Amino acid sequence: MATNPLSLQMYTLRDLASVDYVGTLKKVKEIGYGAVEVAGVGSMGAAELRRELDAIGLIVSGAHVPIQALEGQLDTVLADMQTLGAPYLICPWMPPERRSSADDYRALARVLNGIGERVSRAGLTFCYHHHDFELHPFGDTTGLHILLHECDPRHVAFEIDVYWAAYAGVDPVQLIGEFAGRAPLVHLKDMAPGSRTFAEVGSGTLDIPAILNAARNASAQWFVVEQDVCQRPPLESVRMSYEYLRGLAM
Repeated sequence: MATNPLSLQMYTLRDLASVDYVGTLKKVKEIGYGAVEVAGVGSMGAAELRRELDAIGLIVSGAHVPIQALEGQLDTVLADMQTLGAPYLICPWMPPERRSSADDYRALARVLNGIGERVSRAGLTFCYHHHDFELHPFGDTTGLHILLHECDPRHVAFEIDVYWAAYAGVDPVQLIGEFAGRAPLVHLKDMAPGSRTFAEVGSGTLDIPAILNAARNASAQWFVVEQDVCQRPPLESVRMSYEYLRGLAM
């Protein structure tokens, strides 16, 4: 387990960060987070962002990088990850035309294995982050389980998203258990009662203590707070999630 296992996915604060990236990072640190999971570096290059992060006192737990860049610009991406000190490189999403059948997922596994091998050689860990659609069934399996079984465990790991698991009708605790040892990253979100919209961690219907326990038992390394859409000011939302989780002695 990381010394400070809580990180914040900066996508949550994308609107604020697009106006003032560094100022937003400072507010993240003021709340108490010790790490961020980045989704782009704004107008800065990796070296400039690293200098700002070091000055603020934040580390990068991982980075979401689109599949197009992973396939076409991996050397540049890896250089940026090394500069940022990011141990985890994450594929965050797959376009619909690449995930419509079981065969699509088998083909995707081959692509991820190739990327993952190069990432491993660079000394980093490559992860795949899922949404709900990877959990739609293909016979007696799902796209995500095809990836689990056909991706090389030496080179491809997973970032389990507990909200999207629940949205797909899958118990997040069970899913984390199925991916034990293969999911070093867990996205912590919550689901508002009734509406199934995104909610601050601890304010919704998901059993967060059970999820945390399952993730620890499954050897998760980082718990990453993310709220795709906030119903209140996003900084207030990420503060609420942080304070709830710290109240659980995290």
